[in-house]
Amino acid sequence: MLTTSVAGLGTGLSLIIDIGAQNAYVLRQGILRSHVLAVVAVCALSDVVLIAAGVGGIGAAVDRAGVLLDVVRWFGVAFLLWYAVQSLRRARHAEALSTNGTPAPESRRRVVGRAVALTWLNPHVYLDTVLLLGSIAATHDDVAGGRWWFALGAAIGSIVWFTGLGFGARLLAPALTRPRAWQVLEVCIALTMIAVALQLAVG
Repeated sequence: MLTTSVAGLGTGLSLIIDIGAQNAYVLRQGILRSHVLAVVAVCALSDVVLIAAGVGGIGAAVDRAGVLLDVVRWFGVAFLLWYAVQSLRRARHAEALSTNGTPAPESRRRVVGRAVALTWLNPHVYLDTVLLLGSIAATHDDVAGGRWWFALGAAIGSIVWFTGLGFGARLLAPALTRPRAWQVLEVCIALTMIAVALQLAVG
């Protein structure tokens, strides 16, 4: 059982650790120390739900839901491009920065809404977390409840990753005390969003 959970942990981390739109957003909010717990909770709990859905057998249905995934894909492309434009506007206009050189704080509702959108409007999350992880988990049924031990490991991986990314990001804050540094960060985030949007559009 432990071996199966460790396999799930490793597989989950290998799928989630990349420079994607969701991770970029968690990193930004972590550096800002703005509603970090709420953002981490949304991303981690969403992953847990999706992992459970995949292991529970919904992965096959997702694989057949071509039209639905197309709708989600284009909503995701539109949202990512919109967010990229907002990041570029923050980078361009000095009034988007507060007097201490960091972006002005936003409401919890807006921050959480973006985290939800970045998580659930990405069809890759359904293909990777639901379909792929669900399929791999099914190969561990050689032991009692093997797929669920695998799912437990993958879920722990998501929780650990988002918690570490969100709360560990504050270590980068001292390097971002100048407006210019925040402008560079916002441009990098915008480029990440555009790259993911283009990947969704052509994929």
